[in-house]
Amino acid sequence: MILDRRQFGILSGLVAAGVLTLPGSLAAQTKRFFRIGTGGTAGTYYPVGGLIANAISSGTVDASAVATNGSVANVNGIVGGSMESGFSQSDVATWAYTGTGVYQGRPKVEELRAIANLYPETVHVVVKKGLNLRSIADLKGKRVSIDEPGSGSIINAKAILAGYGVRDGDYRAENLKPGPSAEKLKDGGLDAFFITTGYPTAAVTELAATTGVELLPIDGEPAKKIMEASRFFFVDNIPDGAYKDVKGVASLAVGAQWVTSAKIPADLVYEITKGLWSDKTRALLDAGHAKGKAIRKETALSGLGIPVHDGAQRFYKEAGLMG
Repeated sequence: MILDRRQFGILSGLVAAGVLTLPGSLAAQTKRFFRIGTGGTAGTYYPVGGLIANAISSGTVDASAVATNGSVANVNGIVGGSMESGFSQSDVATWAYTGTGVYQGRPKVEELRAIANLYPETVHVVVKKGLNLRSIADLKGKRVSIDEPGSGSIINAKAILAGYGVRDGDYRAENLKPGPSAEKLKDGGLDAFFITTGYPTAAVTELAATTGVELLPIDGEPAKKIMEASRFFFVDNIPDGAYKDVKGVASLAVGAQWVTSAKIPADLVYEITKGLWSDKTRALLDAGHAKGKAIRKETALSGLGIPVHDGAQRFYKEAGLMG
């Protein structure tokens, strides 16, 4: 059956009023897909993204978490249209929007918009137990994975190594995601690896329980210099007991943020943002992951270096968090 414009308008009105239910394929067209680019499956982005996707999915929104290489890959995916949103470190998001940092000399990603600040991501420098490594400076000459290109971790790793006087070529670099890094460290093919993530993260949890690992601190004068060079870092720590039998250390962290494009409709982002801060999502985050408890509405706008999406702004104004 072919409907003319008048008939289609009447049909749409009946559906909106709940008088008529669309069958099969027509009903499916009313549901909008919303992909969330996360990170590797052994990190924290992926499980947290899965919790959020599950919580915000509804009769009108089908949200899903997509495993990716991380922050830079997510920003690029949003711009390229392969995903509607993604998680990003605060430094990467701001560099992309302003065309600075690792985006120096590249077009500014001026369409990038924030949905929410989520939680602190702490730099982990994981070393195999028994190697007698006490400082990041001791990584000279060692086999070190600094994560894959496209991740925020690789940017942080290079900045922190440089802060301790360890330059490219001073160590044997590998570009592995946390899962493969953990496997190679367990097998003796790697001495250390970097990962910027919320603790506890699966790759380190499994290693601590089986092989035994230690964490190197990021503190003192080197940490101060690193923070002066990159204002996105702030002081944090990984506490005792975050990983089985692993002593806690002082470290640095950046904010994990959920970002999208200005091209995504405001009504959809409003619905997504409202879903993020619903009671249903709160319960899932609190029960589903240790970092879920750190995702709070009160800090949703903290540390943002890019504009908030119009749809998200509408929610935050209604919630009294924006003027």
